[in-house]
Amino acid sequence: MDKLVAMRTLIEIIDRGSLTKAAESLGKSLPTVVRTLAALEQAVGVRLLARTTRTMSLTPEGREYLARARRILADVEEAENVLAAGRSEPQGSLKITAPVLFGQQHVAPRLVEFAERYLQISVDLVLLDRMVDLVEEGFDAAIRLAPLADSSMVAIRVGEVRRVVVASPDLLARVGSPGAPQALRESTCVLFGGIAPGDVWSFRDDGKELRVPVGGTFRTNNAAVALEACAAGLGFAQFLSYQALPLVREKRLEIVLSKFEPPAAPVSVVYPDARGVTTRLRAFLDWMRDGLRREDYV
Repeated sequence: MDKLVAMRTLIEIIDRGSLTKAAESLGKSLPTVVRTLAALEQAVGVRLLARTTRTMSLTPEGREYLARARRILADVEEAENVLAAGRSEPQGSLKITAPVLFGQQHVAPRLVEFAERYLQISVDLVLLDRMVDLVEEGFDAAIRLAPLADSSMVAIRVGEVRRVVVASPDLLARVGSPGAPQALRESTCVLFGGIAPGDVWSFRDDGKELRVPVGGTFRTNNAAVALEACAAGLGFAQFLSYQALPLVREKRLEIVLSKFEPPAAPVSVVYPDARGVTTRLRAFLDWMRDGLRREDYV
C-alpha cells in the first residue's frame, strides 16, 4: 500500500463527505477507495472512520491521523514545489474561512490584494457565521473574533472588536440616551441573535459583569437586517463594533453606554499546529497580520 495515496484518499473522503464523491474526485472506482481505506485502517491498527448506512464521521483516532496526514502531504507538496525549477515564489492552494460580514468588509479586500501579489497561489475564501473545524473541514486558516479555545490551534492576534450598543438619532431624540444598562429593560430593542442569544446583553460595571435582559418587537439572525432596523428607529441594538461603525460614520447610528462596554474580543488569524506551516500559508499569515492591523474596526 502506498501510504501517501492512502492519506490523500482519506482526506478526499472527509473533504467530499462521502466515499462515492471521493472516488469521483480521485478518478477511481468506489471499490478501490473502500479497499484503500480498509488497508489504511489495517495498517495503522485503528478504525479511522465510524460508518453506518447513512452517516460517516471521524473517530478520535481518525481526527488525529487526519491532522497529521494533512501536515505530511503539505510538507511533501512544499518540497516538490521548492525543487521544481528552483521556484522561490509560494504556490499551491489556500482555503480560508471568516465570519460573513467581517469577511466582506475586512478580509476579502486584503485577500484580493494577496491574490494579486501571489499569482501562483489559488485562494478559496468561505464566509460562514459558525465555528469551523479547520482540520476536519480542510481549511488552512480562519479569522476568528473570539478567544482561542482549541489548544491544537495557533492564533496570531491582529486586533480586537468591541461590543457596542447603538440607536438611531431619531430614537434618541424621542426617548433620550440611557444612563445605565439597566434602563434597557424598559426600552424597545432590536433583537439580533448573532450577538446575544437568549435576549440577554452583557456589560461591565465597575469591573464586574452585568447581564441585562432585553425585549423588543423585531428579531433577526442577520446583522445587516438588524442594522437597518436599528437605523430605522425600531429600538436599541447591540453589535460588534465592525458591524455598526459604517452606519455610525454615516451618522445613521450613535453609540451609547460606551463606558459600560464589556472587554473587547480579540481578532485572530488561527491555523492548525505550526508544524504544518507551508511557505504559502506563511505568506498569507504575514499578509493578513499586517493588513488587518491597519484596519479600523473598533
